[in-house]
Amino acid sequence: MYSLERKAEIINLIETKGHVSVAELSELFHTSKETIRRDIRELEQEHALARTHGGAVALQPTLDADSLLSTELPVSVRGIRNYQAKNDICKKAASYIQSGDTVFVDNSSTTIYLAQYIPADIQVTFITNSLKFLIEASNLQRINQTYICLGGIFRGSNLSVYGNSTLNNARGYYPNKVFLSCAGITSERMLTDASIQEVDTKKVMMELSKEVFVLADHTKFVKNGQVSLSHIDGVNHIITDTTPPEESIQFLQNHNIDLVISN
Repeated sequence: MYSLERKAEIINLIETKGHVSVAELSELFHTSKETIRRDIRELEQEHALARTHGGAVALQPTLDADSLLSTELPVSVRGIRNYQAKNDICKKAASYIQSGDTVFVDNSSTTIYLAQYIPADIQVTFITNSLKFLIEASNLQRINQTYICLGGIFRGSNLSVYGNSTLNNARGYYPNKVFLSCAGITSERMLTDASIQEVDTKKVMMELSKEVFVLADHTKFVKNGQVSLSHIDGVNHIITDTTPPEESIQFLQNHNIDLVISN
């Protein structure tokens, strides 16, 4: 198992159990305790967990700059979580992008892998507030694809920009499509998000785009975020990795949402 996959599983276990030990992880992954200790050290440096004697525990919620209790992990860590599922979702999402499209991409851990699945020979313009997305795209060196970075206040933990400048900048474009993610999709609270700083940018992207694609792995169907993002009627397509619960399927059908399974 590669380091990235192992770290993803460690994060998933901590989210489920609240704590893990070096000994149990070493046995589970059939690797040395020193390797596990290194993984835990690196995850702590990325603010994904807190080390303890003999293991690690989940981080406690913190109060962010806008006085909202937040458990949102940095985008670098969220990108590790459910890594393969997010890649599968992006691969499927990329099949909906055509030559000549202008596309909004939000700052989320799911959409950062989207650009690598776009064929190199088609012309696409991407507009985003995600520096992480732009960093990933820069490695591709695609001459047919244009990337526009929205201005705004830099948010280091998420490698993104937000604020009034971002919103005003975004309103200068009218894309064919938007690809974004969220924290939760439920019939109770519709689409929710975890970031009070960036939710307004997502709302503007949805408002200005002709077609809205929500990229959401299976975990998004069983929880709510802390901030309201959108009524489900504002969405055209939801792309996910596995079939959601029957209740969610019925809810989406009732609202004529195109549900797409990536594999």
